[in-house]
Amino acid sequence: MRLTALRQKNSLMLHDADSLSDAPGSHQLSHPIGPELFSANYWRGKDLVVGEAPGRGSSLFLQATPTQQWVLRPYRRGGMVARLSEKRYLWTGAEHTRAFRELRLTATLFEQGLPVPAPVACCVTRYGVTYEAALLTVRVPGAQALAALLTENSADNALLARVGAMIKRFHDAGLDHVDLNARNILVDPAGEPWLIDLDRCRLRPPGKWQTANLARLSRSVAKFNAPHAITPIRQGYAEDVITD
Repeated sequence: MRLTALRQKNSLMLHDADSLSDAPGSHQLSHPIGPELFSANYWRGKDLVVGEAPGRGSSLFLQATPTQQWVLRPYRRGGMVARLSEKRYLWTGAEHTRAFRELRLTATLFEQGLPVPAPVACCVTRYGVTYEAALLTVRVPGAQALAALLTENSADNALLARVGAMIKRFHDAGLDHVDLNARNILVDPAGEPWLIDLDRCRLRPPGKWQTANLARLSRSVAKFNAPHAITPIRQGYAEDVITD
């Protein structure tokens, strides 16, 4: 993975040069990276939007190459502050933007072999003292949110134990996931869990934040009428289940 920064007018992009220049059959080979790649209208105009995920900002699923899909996620504010500005953030330098920090963190964890989607690129567009941003990652093929499996009662104890073991791996790596919930855990067709949405997350020494992460997940699974799910998750976390 080769993270490279590129500036075009008031936009600054950080991208994995391998993803954007070496992908066989990719239309990007004839279209250099630019801010338009982070625009929903660009992809809709090429009829390459193949789906949409719920949530703030409405992440789009894109057919980026004949064999690979990407996820385009714009950064959006929530809560009361969104009434003032839904998509603008205070500019304090490129490396302090949410997009740059999330892409670099994702790349670090990905290179450690942890189950996060491969990062592709991010774009920050500056408007004076504010900026807007968006992120591109590789979509995990065929994955479903753990929340959907809980709702369908199709998340068995073995799967939930693997979720707990996965969280333990990230905690051992020092990841404090500030929004650990059932929507930010994906399960692929092989039954292996993945962690997504690392916005505002960071690497930290061990501390009370690990307990806080699990407590947040406990509240989340309860909202999907599956409060029992946290027990096998905690068991998997404690036992650090290893699967072949």
